[in-house]
Amino acid sequence: MPYIKRTIESSIAQASRFFPVVMLTGPRQVGKTTVFKNGEGSERTCVSLDTLENRELALNDPALFLQRFAPPVLIDEIQYAPCLMSYIKAIVDERPGDSGLFWLTGSQQFHLMKGVSESLAGRVGILRLQGFSQGEKLGRPQSKPFLPTNKWPKDPLPQSLKKTYELIWKGSFPRLYQAGPDNWQLFYDAYVQTYIERDIKGLSAISSELNFLTYIKAAAARTGQLLNYADLAGDVGISQPTAKAWLSLLITSGLVYLLPPYARNISKRLVKTPKLYFMDTGLACYLTGWKTPEVLETGAMSGALFETYVVSEIIKSYWHNGTLPKLYFYRDSDGKEVDLLIEESSALYPVEIKKKSNPGKSDITAFSTLKALKTPIGHGAVICQAQTHLPITETVIAIPVGYL
Repeated sequence: MPYIKRTIESSIAQASRFFPVVMLTGPRQVGKTTVFKNGEGSERTCVSLDTLENRELALNDPALFLQRFAPPVLIDEIQYAPCLMSYIKAIVDERPGDSGLFWLTGSQQFHLMKGVSESLAGRVGILRLQGFSQGEKLGRPQSKPFLPTNKWPKDPLPQSLKKTYELIWKGSFPRLYQAGPDNWQLFYDAYVQTYIERDIKGLSAISSELNFLTYIKAAAARTGQLLNYADLAGDVGISQPTAKAWLSLLITSGLVYLLPPYARNISKRLVKTPKLYFMDTGLACYLTGWKTPEVLETGAMSGALFETYVVSEIIKSYWHNGTLPKLYFYRDSDGKEVDLLIEESSALYPVEIKKKSNPGKSDITAFSTLKALKTPIGHGAVICQAQTHLPITETVIAIPVGYL
């Protein structure tokens, strides 16, 4: 498959010019090594710790390993040899002013972040990668994070309902980009098995692989919903503490994102119930048993997976541009809800997500509740299945999902 240009390339280049170490984290098989190998300054030694011989040398003689694979070097799957971190620190400290010495990738963020906090703090630029964004698949990588505005491209980018649900169902893993639908089941069967066998067992001693698989499926069935540990635990027959611990594993490995509720008091954001989203809709479809895009589009989870797709695309637009987003949802005491709030420059930009082609004022009535926050409210949007951008009010626009 020819290389597909990724949005994150410019962020990698910028971080590599500033930091001596650049770390790229993300789930398994989202293209971390590939994007490093094809980016600016990619002419360097590449070594993978997935190879047992390399891993054994790194674990038993880290100093010799870093002599054999001297910088500039790309070290793949660094979490298999966290002992390398302190040796990398020593090399970096001996070469003040040098940048881009080490590029690191890893699929287990817990182990990676632990090593960073202990050894490489202040010396490493950390970037997050997910699978292909919609823009990358369509040959137009996002040049900046998504923010609602009344200024959009002059040429509309229409996207049919059928095409949208094909993208939702197929998911964002690069391996599936040009693969036919017959390979979809095979890919996700192998992916889930490998994820449990290699990533989860490396992070935690789970009591039952079967129970954990059932738990992932139960979590996927709740994508786009408020997180309820009691319901999750009850469906699987495990304790609530176990349900919390297992969800932490899904978050740590980059498969799940928790969207917090907005509150002016930051401490309140930590105690209210977040919403759960899977970052790859194809994986969520696989886990919940939607076998084709057509069945999915007419099924009970059609709206939830449309919302999940939009939220994950917006998150990717920030992460792939090297930025951590400030994203929330809002729900008042009367149950009125705004699907997404984007906080930027002390203003809140409201976003509704609707699987319809003709949104109107009735779809944004909850926006008026934001006045109670006494915070500047920016331009709003309804992301939907419309074929071109259209104003709903002076401050709210309908944005086709194909623009993301």
